[in-house]
Amino acid sequence: MTQRFAIGPRETATLNTSGIREHFLIENLFAAGEIQLTYTHYDRMIVGGAQPNGQALSLPCPESLKAGYFLERRELGVLNVGGPGQVRVGNDTYELGNQDCLYVGMGTADVRFTSHDAANPAKYYLLSAPAHHAHPTTLRTQAQATPVEMGATETANRRTIYKYIYAEGIQSCQLVMGLTQLQAGSVWNTMPSHTHDRRMEAYLYFNLPAGQRVLHLLGEPTETRPLWVSNEQAILSPPWSIHTGCGTAAYAFIWGMAGENREYTDMDAVPLEALR
Repeated sequence: MTQRFAIGPRETATLNTSGIREHFLIENLFAAGEIQLTYTHYDRMIVGGAQPNGQALSLPCPESLKAGYFLERRELGVLNVGGPGQVRVGNDTYELGNQDCLYVGMGTADVRFTSHDAANPAKYYLLSAPAHHAHPTTLRTQAQATPVEMGATETANRRTIYKYIYAEGIQSCQLVMGLTQLQAGSVWNTMPSHTHDRRMEAYLYFNLPAGQRVLHLLGEPTETRPLWVSNEQAILSPPWSIHTGCGTAAYAFIWGMAGENREYTDMDAVPLEALR
């Protein structure tokens, strides 16, 4: 498990391209037969990816967590962006198809990930936040995620939002998690932009066609910075930063948050004319 330390807007404004990528971009989330984890000091979120092939992968407990097992004092969100698979939580087994989500509560010592087909492996995107209460492990399929249509073709941001872990959905301590799919011909996400000073956010961009890219914008509204992002790469977004992107083709992204509340609508809008 690697670490990313938190930095503020003043430090960010001095960074060049390689510095921006070093602090805010997670380039390698999925590797065959491995679990990759990144510990960020923004609300102590852990961002990871698990890609099981022929054998099950057990959720490890890195020594730096100073815990007996990974979920001793944490909760976990799992969202599959690959082929079908299973997640075993203790003695229970959950089937996860593409874009299905599983919440695993605090106190579960044994979590294992498998794929049904090594040629079409499951790719489990992992988000974990500190927890103070044991909520029940809960599966929500994409069909159960109550899709909401937003945006318009005229502004190139027509999109469908699927909410999984949030105040009115799967219950958690502080984890919030969902998915947004851009419609064909639309390329802008989270526009108009916003910040939410009460929680951090992480993005995983996926379903981006080969050779295409997303231009992700971060930073203070009046001091923005660009990042070119490839398929299945993740962005760390501090509470003070906007998180907006524009793709060279339609794509999807998973949004996940941790902080003071689980209200999806808790955001501070930034008018377009204020962006610099």
